Amino acid sequence: MSNKNEIKIYILSLITSIALIGAGYWWLTKSFRWEINSIVNSELKDDNYPNISKVPKRFSTRPYSSNFASLENVPTGVFNYGGSTSWAPIRQVIDPQIRAARPEFVLSYVESNNNKRGSGTGIKMLTDGQLAFAQSSRPITDDEFERARRRGFSLTQIPVAIDGLAVAVNSELNIKGLSLKQLKSIYTGKTTNWNQLGGPNISIQPLSRHRSEGGTVEMFVEDILGGQPFSSQVKLVSTTTQALNQIAQNPGGIYFASAPEVVPQCSIKTLPLARKEGKYIAPYQEPAVLQSECPGKRNKLNIEAFQSGSYPITRNLFVVVKQNGRIEEQAGLTYANFLLTEQGQELINQYGFVRIR
Repeated sequence: MSNKNEIKIYILSLITSIALIGAGYWWLTKSFRWEINSIVNSELKDDNYPNISKVPKRFSTRPYSSNFASLENVPTGVFNYGGSTSWAPIRQVIDPQIRAARPEFVLSYVESNNNKRGSGTGIKMLTDGQLAFAQSSRPITDDEFERARRRGFSLTQIPVAIDGLAVAVNSELNIKGLSLKQLKSIYTGKTTNWNQLGGPNISIQPLSRHRSEGGTVEMFVEDILGGQPFSSQVKLVSTTTQALNQIAQNPGGIYFASAPEVVPQCSIKTLPLARKEGKYIAPYQEPAVLQSECPGKRNKLNIEAFQSGSYPITRNLFVVVKQNGRIEEQAGLTYANFLLTEQGQELINQYGFVRIR
């Protein structure tokens, strides 16, 4: 009889031990997953962009691959994409390398029917079903989130690179730099001559693309102008190439664009900027390359200043993903993962942007 009691006690103890071990394992793994997600979310937090949505958990906890060839779960098909003009260097140089490494993942760049380009246009085309994913140089707006919600899905944005805005002027303009306050004063019409800023007696001719055409202009208006409209003196242009050609011929011209688009140019120069007057940070690596040395040598981005945030106007580049549980979502996540591989980040750094990891 005593032997039976001992067996019962032994079995009961064994069951209790297994239960305790299982509970402990569950608690540890849950805590570990929470810690990983907390680390990832804290790394992606950007106080300058409070509307950044959380990256899907299945994306944020996925280990990064070393190169395009090793990335797993790549969908097969033709995937339309488009959006921000600031992404042009990535589309022209990096995307062809993705295609070469993974021919089953076919990227097809699509422009809008009205030939407008920009982050807003790309996000609209995404919500309208014309794109599988979009490229944006600014965060998704509340209106865009709501538009997607009305269409029956949500949007998320995955930061993949760091970019900065650079201010271009005529190469002969003699001025040390501009503060953000002075830049705002130019584009809102309060400052109209370079002699008001310590420069020569030349009328200022500010140029910009239309606000509706690009995330770069939207960011500039919201963050630099504080939402104020452009003055009537601002001349609207269609492309950055058009603007730079005009600045090269107009000693009073000024224009802003994505830093990789303008810093290496030979026909103009970019100005150091300051949050407060006098504390200038150049968007290029100093000393600046002389115009007479270009194109043999070209100015390179001040990557350290962009990464540290000491340069006054920096931003993230985002892959905008449609969260609908379909192949479009998988394609958007896959494209972001390509750019977040070690190979993708190295190429981003090599061709003008700043790696985000």
